[in-house]
Amino acid sequence: MNINQPLRNPSTYLTSKFQIDKILFFIIWIFLAQATFAQQSELSVEKIMQDPQWMGTFPSEISWSEDGKTIYFNYNLQKDPSDSLYKISLNNLTKIEKVPFREQNNLTSQTGDYNKARSQKVFVKDGDLMLYNLKSNTSRLLLNLDADLDDPKFLNDESLISLTLNDNVFLYNLKNGSLDKLTDIKAGEKEEKDKKFSKKDEWLKQDNLSLLQVVKERLDKKEASEEYQNKTKKDPFTFYTGKRFVSNLQLSPDAKYVTFNLITRAENERTKVPNYVDALGYTVNLPARSKVGEEPSKVELAIYNLKKDTVFMANTQNLPGITDLPDYTKDYPDKTWEKAIREVIPSRPYFSDNGEEAILELRSRDNKDRWITLLDLETGGLKSLDRQRDEAWINGPGIGYSFGGATLGWLPDNKHIYFQSEETGYSHLYILNVNSGDKKALTHGEFEVFDPKLSNDKKHWFLTTSEVHPGERHFYKMPVMGGNMEKLTQMTGNNDIYLSPDEKQMAILYSYSNKPWELYLKKTSVNSKAEQLTSGQSGEFKAYNWRDPGMVEFQAEDGTMVPARLYKPTANAKNGAAVIFVHGAGYLQNAHKWWSSYFREYMFHNLLTDLGYTVLDVDYRGSAGYGRDWRTSIYRHMGGKDLSDQVDGAKYLVAEHGIDGENIGIYGGSYGGFITLMALFNEADTFKSGSAIRSVTDWAHYNHGYTSNILNEPVNDPIAYRRSSPIYFAEGLKGNLLILHGMVDVNVHFQDVVRLSQRLIELGKENWELAVYPVEDHGFVEPSSWTDEYKRILKLFNDTLIEQNN
Repeated sequence: MNINQPLRNPSTYLTSKFQIDKILFFIIWIFLAQATFAQQSELSVEKIMQDPQWMGTFPSEISWSEDGKTIYFNYNLQKDPSDSLYKISLNNLTKIEKVPFREQNNLTSQTGDYNKARSQKVFVKDGDLMLYNLKSNTSRLLLNLDADLDDPKFLNDESLISLTLNDNVFLYNLKNGSLDKLTDIKAGEKEEKDKKFSKKDEWLKQDNLSLLQVVKERLDKKEASEEYQNKTKKDPFTFYTGKRFVSNLQLSPDAKYVTFNLITRAENERTKVPNYVDALGYTVNLPARSKVGEEPSKVELAIYNLKKDTVFMANTQNLPGITDLPDYTKDYPDKTWEKAIREVIPSRPYFSDNGEEAILELRSRDNKDRWITLLDLETGGLKSLDRQRDEAWINGPGIGYSFGGATLGWLPDNKHIYFQSEETGYSHLYILNVNSGDKKALTHGEFEVFDPKLSNDKKHWFLTTSEVHPGERHFYKMPVMGGNMEKLTQMTGNNDIYLSPDEKQMAILYSYSNKPWELYLKKTSVNSKAEQLTSGQSGEFKAYNWRDPGMVEFQAEDGTMVPARLYKPTANAKNGAAVIFVHGAGYLQNAHKWWSSYFREYMFHNLLTDLGYTVLDVDYRGSAGYGRDWRTSIYRHMGGKDLSDQVDGAKYLVAEHGIDGENIGIYGGSYGGFITLMALFNEADTFKSGSAIRSVTDWAHYNHGYTSNILNEPVNDPIAYRRSSPIYFAEGLKGNLLILHGMVDVNVHFQDVVRLSQRLIELGKENWELAVYPVEDHGFVEPSSWTDEYKRILKLFNDTLIEQNN
């Protein structure tokens, strides 16, 4: 103001000032209103982390009645403490009924075996052998032995049923009700007939016999009788297992052979997890797993020739490539690597329908080879039909694990087998002629096949694939020898199919990204429409407009396009900060179009988005759903491409969505917690804050089955463990770290974060905190624990990513 300028009329000045104040007040009010709106949400941590029953009830464990007239499923309409069995009759699709206990007790078992005409089913229920008749829709008792009967199967002669009991095979005759024992398998060692005495006991025996004539005569008579019986009567054959355990006991369809696996369990030191809050008030050690690098159990395949009354072992020593060394050994030139016959794990044999042929799968102990072989039932010899070699590790949909789970079997012509393989980089369905060796892929393309199943008449396949989109699952029908695949589902998302016994109807467990699982019914045809049978969302859950996250891709540093789910706030709410979520398990898919198993995290992401955060949920390298190369990109370096994908995701948010690169957080649990630690330690310039939940901090302390696939064994490949374990990089911490862990976690042990805490203390790090949960295992159970955990996570992000901006 110019002090030499005359003052204006006071009234004019006051009026102008009042108007200016009004304008300023209005501007401030708008700003505060916008700021308040940006920090409010209909959701709260307390709400979304409470008992999931608040969301409603959703069907699970779907099954059909044997006559195909009723669908059964677990549900909870009456708000019971847990789900109960409910049903919907096809005669009245609008009525959902709780199944009375008496009706439940009369249901047939979901396991069992059908005869070829599917008019009868044999099954075990409550230890009893039962037979179901489709025509009368009734079951009758065949055997009640008050024993653990198991695995009943019709033989080629359908008047005979095989079953197992006490590690032996029995044959039940439907015509006369007789039960015959076919094998004599016993645990332990064979007792020696001629007991060996010590010198002292032998002297006492001879002295006693020299004095007592009657006793000597009786002994001589007994020994003479036994000698005569041994000459005139052959002892029945008994197979003794020693210290080995019997598994996968089965009879061939022609009743000529019995096969079984023998397992010699290794004596590995097992860890203990202390429980400080046991009900008795004492600290109790919970038995837990061993650590990676354990001695393996030995698995053998035994063939019991019933006609010859003898047992012999399958010969696994001549498999092609059985002595091959893995490529990683080249990184250790100073170490002597000897080519030796590798230990393998044989599966159970799969018999052709006529019982004349059998195939089996074998895995090398290092899981770098899978062989599908033809088994010579007379000699135990193996002929390799297909070998899949992977310098990383064998896995993928339908390929199973070391002890089974693979898609494998025979076509009805008794000469073609079927299996799945990642030969092309994606898991597809193949058939192979065991006589000529000709192999044919029935499915093709950059997608994966799940759960292929032969139709009842053996003329078609039913299968699920990701052909439409990696984040969708649809159901198809295809001719048995390959050809056009008919798409039987249309709803975008995940369609989990349960075929009726006659395969004319499909019960569909369906969900979408923002819609939990519901039950639908549809005819097994292309053009029929799915009808919704359940609608379980509570009013409180439906009241919120749950987001449908955007499916996006961003380019990684190596040019690869990485899939993700994106949650975007409104322009008014946007605060410029972002949070990246890292799913657990590693080999798991979460950037998909169905209701996530991480439903709490999904709801938390909605809360974060309400508060103005942009949230990115990445299917980083190592995730499931994208083929072999994606899966194995983390081989020998966890925290490599799986971490750089998070960094490239952060760059994408800055470049494409206006995020402040100085205010990006990251969080996740289990494998996601591990990546969070690696991010805070190795990418401190990208991630300002992180919450690491139930995190692996040192892979040398995790289990064998998971870790040895990806990093080999620490004694053989220490390089892989050193560059993959966060504890070795803790000195890189610059940002804000929150560690959260259950104290009775028998999967990723509390010891992991205790060791890391000591490391951080020794390094003099100050910007970290540890929250412990005394009653929680790896997967939290208590709503109070979930609530406390996520309130801390939210506070970390609010305090460090946006507080300074406001």
